Amino acid sequence: MRYFGLIGHPLSHSFSKAYFEDKFKNEALDCFFINFDIEKLHSIKDILVQYPDLQGFTITHPYKKEIFSYLDAVDANAEEIGAVNVVKIEAGKKLHGYNTDYIGFQGLMEKAIAGRDIQKAYICGTGGASEAVKFVLKNKGIEYKLLSRKDNSYQQIKQEGFKNNELIINATPVGMYPKSDEKPDLPYQTANSTNVFIDLIYNPEETMFMKEAKKYGAKAFNGLKMLTLQAEAAWRIWNLEC
Repeated sequence: MRYFGLIGHPLSHSFSKAYFEDKFKNEALDCFFINFDIEKLHSIKDILVQYPDLQGFTITHPYKKEIFSYLDAVDANAEEIGAVNVVKIEAGKKLHGYNTDYIGFQGLMEKAIAGRDIQKAYICGTGGASEAVKFVLKNKGIEYKLLSRKDNSYQQIKQEGFKNNELIINATPVGMYPKSDEKPDLPYQTANSTNVFIDLIYNPEETMFMKEAKKYGAKAFNGLKMLTLQAEAAWRIWNLEC
C-alpha cells in the first residue's frame, strides 16, 4: 500500500482527496489518500512519524509559502514562483518541494485565451495562488497588475474599467462555496466580448464572478481544468525515481 495526502486548513471541500481516490479505484492502484487538516504546519513532523509509508503530499491554503522552511530541496520553478504545492518524500525522509499550480494554470489559460490577442491581465489576490499565475503570465509576456484589498487598486480599476483584450483572474477564495453569492468588487459592466475571466475556484461550477462576466459578453472559465492538470503533474512527480 502506498500513501499520499493533502495538507492544509480547512479541508472541508478538498478536490484532491476525491480526485485521487477515484484515480486509484479506476486504475486499480494499491494506494490510499489522506486529508491532513492541521491548524499549525509544525504538525507535519508528527504526520511524518505517524505515517512512515507516506510517499508524497500536496499543500494547499494557507501553507504554500510556509512549507519552505520544512523542505530539504526545492525545484527551481517552485523557488522562482515562491510557493510549493507538491512535496515528494525521498530516500532518508527528505522533503523535496515542487509547484504544479503553474502547470495547471498554464493549461487552463491556453484553453481560455486560445485565438485571442490578450495584452494585459488583472489578478485578484496576492496570496499563494497568485504566485503561479504571475509566473505563467510573465513567461507568456503578458503584462499584469495585482488587485488587493490592502491598497486602492480595486477602487482604481472600478474607476478605469476594463479595456479590450484584457484577462481577469480571480485568485482569491471570494465566491467559493458556501459563500457562493459573493464576488470580487470589480466593474463587470465595463467588460465586453474581447475579455476573458478565469476563476481559480471550481465550487460552485459557475461562480458569481463568472456569471457577471458572461452577462456583459465576456468568456468565463472555472478552475477545474487547472486542478486536474496540477494533480496529474503531482502524480508524475511522486512516481519519478529518486
